[in-house]
Amino acid sequence: MHIPKKSLGQNFLLDRNLRKKIVSNINIKNKNIIEIGSGTGLLTNEIIKQNPKKLILLEKDNSLYEKLKLKYLDNKSIEIENIDVLKDNLSFKNNFNIIANLPYNISTKLIIKLLIKYKNFKEMVFLVQKEVSDKFKYKLLNKKNKYSLFLEIVSNYQVLHDISNKVFYPKPKVKSTLIKITPKNIEIDKEKLWIFSNKIFMNKRKKINNKFNRFNNRIIDKKILEKRPEDLNKSEYLELFNLF
Repeated sequence: MHIPKKSLGQNFLLDRNLRKKIVSNINIKNKNIIEIGSGTGLLTNEIIKQNPKKLILLEKDNSLYEKLKLKYLDNKSIEIENIDVLKDNLSFKNNFNIIANLPYNISTKLIIKLLIKYKNFKEMVFLVQKEVSDKFKYKLLNKKNKYSLFLEIVSNYQVLHDISNKVFYPKPKVKSTLIKITPKNIEIDKEKLWIFSNKIFMNKRKKINNKFNRFNNRIIDKKILEKRPEDLNKSEYLELFNLF
């Protein structure tokens, strides 16, 4: 068995029933699929059974990349790339759905990057740290954060299942959650929106009028200025963004 590398946040999913559950939550048959962090190919095998049109495996670990090339040498519908998805740009012409058991240390950064930079992802199913999934829950959070408001604008977000840490090797200290993100087809500068979200949530306990003086004479509803960023709703957040 491949020895997991702690530096890459590798935790391999041992439970076959859970792997089947993951692939059941995304359209695969005759679709173009990207799997990020394919590891030893355990989840990959379940994807293949659903007959994707094309399957691209992205693996940063050099030794796992070489093993994947040998394992799927005779499968002409599979393309394997040895890249770091956080640093490298993904180039493809077709629409893709994404599946990934994401390392905890890159999950939020990678999800934000995918939402900002690419328009040709239709559905994305990720296994992430439960703490990450909780940050994204814009429908249930009383207090918002820079992630939840951003995701509410640019995507539809679903929590599918909480996952025990017992189904991984090595066993992580925290629980995981299976989530689904469906990007919205909207005309908005997502990169600028993310910059805005970061800025407005700096010193999140400060009221808006103490953070951005330039809004004072331009905003329609002055009550917004008395709010803290964590108390904003979607429409108020967008109103501020349009003046940013």
